[in-house]
Amino acid sequence: MRGAAMSLTAAASGLVVFLLSVSVVQGQYGWGVTYSSTEICAVNGSTVEIRCSYTYPSTLKGSVNTAQKTFWFTKWKDAEPVDVKTDSEYAGRVEDLCENNTCTLRIRNLTESDSAEYWFRFTTNQADGKYDGSTGVTLSVTNLQVISDIYWLSCQNSCYQSYIPSYIWYKNGQLIQGETSYYISNPNKADSYSCALKGHEDFPSPPVCVRGQTCNRVTYTERSICAPKGSSVDISCTYSSFEDNVNSKFWFSPERSHQGQNPSQPEDLSEDSQYAGRVQILETERGRSTLRISDLRDSDSAQYLFKFKTPSFEWRSDLPGTTLTVTALQVQVIRAKVYNYSTEAELKCHSSCSPAGSLNYVWFKNGEKIKATVISSYKGLFQPRDNISCAFEGHEDFQSPALYAPKLPSVSVSPSAEIEEGSSVTLTCSSDANPAANYTWYKEDEDSPKASGQIFNITDFRAEHSGSYSCGAQNKLGRSNSTFHLISVAGKFSTFTRPDSLCNMKQPKHIQHVSVQGGSSMVSEVDHTDYVMYQSSS
Repeated sequence: MRGAAMSLTAAASGLVVFLLSVSVVQGQYGWGVTYSSTEICAVNGSTVEIRCSYTYPSTLKGSVNTAQKTFWFTKWKDAEPVDVKTDSEYAGRVEDLCENNTCTLRIRNLTESDSAEYWFRFTTNQADGKYDGSTGVTLSVTNLQVISDIYWLSCQNSCYQSYIPSYIWYKNGQLIQGETSYYISNPNKADSYSCALKGHEDFPSPPVCVRGQTCNRVTYTERSICAPKGSSVDISCTYSSFEDNVNSKFWFSPERSHQGQNPSQPEDLSEDSQYAGRVQILETERGRSTLRISDLRDSDSAQYLFKFKTPSFEWRSDLPGTTLTVTALQVQVIRAKVYNYSTEAELKCHSSCSPAGSLNYVWFKNGEKIKATVISSYKGLFQPRDNISCAFEGHEDFQSPALYAPKLPSVSVSPSAEIEEGSSVTLTCSSDANPAANYTWYKEDEDSPKASGQIFNITDFRAEHSGSYSCGAQNKLGRSNSTFHLISVAGKFSTFTRPDSLCNMKQPKHIQHVSVQGGSSMVSEVDHTDYVMYQSSS
């Protein structure tokens, strides 16, 4: 179905999308893909969401048929579709969200090169179980542009012919009251003009001189920047004045300014004590200003704007500037399968940036860079002692905290002296792990766990409590165990522990000191998979 009335939707923050056609259902014999829309128009720099749902028969050739993989693609390579999540052109900008047979492709920081036909494919556990329909979703990314004539201005885009959306206008950075598709005026050659879609002022057209090449204007190099905490960032713009004698120019942040409630009197960042010693203003060429902020903090996340004045003119600040997001990267486990000696996992380098701009990602294993990985997700096989971290490309010195499986747990017993029959015993298990470990306690020859959590309390301790216990530490990347023993000796109890290796791998013989309470000591040869430490009471 085509020709339906167009509607403006805003399904997510910063999302500027026009649906040009209604949903289409494709499929046969129980296989199908339903697209919410087959044609979408979005504004350059904004976010788009492309949605679909899919169906398939529950059985295929007499066997159970279940979905195993879903992805979106625009290209083919070696007769196979290329998942957009693995395409470097989309690095850091794409999310693929699926739940209950409904999938959404979210693309941030759109560029005109993202204009393409997007197809959805799903595969099942059967050899013939794959489907991607007969058509996809056509995405058109448009740049707004001010077109001028002698007496009028128009805001144009490449998506629409019959439908004219509502625009708003800016003159010399200042909002012009009243929304309209056309702005009728007699433009002054000193003035610059910019337009934006009504309700989406964050994505205006660049300001243009409507007569000649010289006028008053400020153009920001980037609308959004993402940078890791502790690093440095450059925020740049180009500016021009119709008059040559600029007598004042500075950077400011409306969120940070002490006069934030009065935008007409912003505060120069170079005079703000919060930025003392961390701000530089660079002008490497005429008409270009760069704000450099070092040792970035969370509180530096804000919008930054440039302002200049001449004896007869002042650039206004209604137009958006550059938004900086300072982030602390974090590796998240998307899915993992733990084997006896390794773990297969899919990881994601997460940041608070939306979007992360044009930055690529770098992954590290045990401090060494993993080659050929520039996207925010990484799949691999990890050994129990591996450490995994990520960083933004160009900011490798600011890596995320490493992820790793639990190290060998240690067990402490309280009281640490002799344990009297009938008293209470507290056992505490600790393991270095990221993500943090969960703990489970077991006793030898018992199928059910004795307790969960880092602390295990035994009240009214008696001879029947003697035996071998184990503390297991586990997170999504692996597990590790330590075994210890509680032994009854003439109505009193002693303990010794054996830390099991991460993979239960055979260890060589050890010669280990055995301490005995009362000051005496002996040397014992221990033949075991791991060393054994004894602590006993007389």
